[in-house]
Amino acid sequence: MVLSMAAFSIEDMLIKAAASTVPIGLILALFGLGGMLIFTLLTWQRGEVIFHPEILSRPILVRASCEVVGRLTFALAITLTPLSSASAILQATPLVAVVGAALIFKEQIGVMRWFAILLGFVGVLVIIRPGLAGFEAASLFALIATLGFAGRDLATRGAPSVLSNMQLGVYGFFVLIPTGLGMLFYNSEPIQLDLVVIFQIVGAIVFGVAAYYALTIAMRTGDVSVVSPFRYTRLLFALIWGGLVFSERPDMMTLLGGLLIIVSGSYTLIQSRRLLKINVAG
Repeated sequence: MVLSMAAFSIEDMLIKAAASTVPIGLILALFGLGGMLIFTLLTWQRGEVIFHPEILSRPILVRASCEVVGRLTFALAITLTPLSSASAILQATPLVAVVGAALIFKEQIGVMRWFAILLGFVGVLVIIRPGLAGFEAASLFALIATLGFAGRDLATRGAPSVLSNMQLGVYGFFVLIPTGLGMLFYNSEPIQLDLVVIFQIVGAIVFGVAAYYALTIAMRTGDVSVVSPFRYTRLLFALIWGGLVFSERPDMMTLLGGLLIIVSGSYTLIQSRRLLKINVAG
């Protein structure tokens, strides 16, 4: 899980760096193409079909839509705002997913977990600071990305069991191609590719796929209550890359908000797993 979060943070850093030179639409399209090709090869290696009939099922279509929203808005967030603050807001994704599970799948959430979730959302507000002098409207992109990724995770739970993680990876990356091309066509921005940008985009693809693969291994082979809280190491890595590469210096409000999200999220994940074990034992 830690390796996965480290790789995700490097992917974010490379996308942010590339976006300073080329349009974000081009980055998304190339990122989607590269990831789709890699997962296509992995799917073929497993002897699975690429175009399974279940890709047109409702959960997969919802998952694809949420993937587009999450990827697009988070790419805009890390491009327009500090990497550290956007990553801090993104850590609220598991909290949103828990609320979604309660509303959609009717999962029971106790009073303490509701309190922890509320604390996490307070942390998000502390970072965004609506109505205060430090408020950045672009930070709302990170908030929308949180909703998108949480929706993707919830839709994945409802995805047909016949589809493997590799197949889901193919479809998840594929939808980024038309999204990026649509942005590129709409904005009509000039394209100036150089060797550095090409390496940045290729690096983002490699680290993004490696992060996804490592995350799959962590969630399938480890105890979820143990490995899930390590998701929050992504924020630590984002703080490191933000400081070293982009000279970011997050203020006390951002650090406090991130801490609230991490504490509340860790408690919620551990309690969710504990209750699951109790229900299974009963």
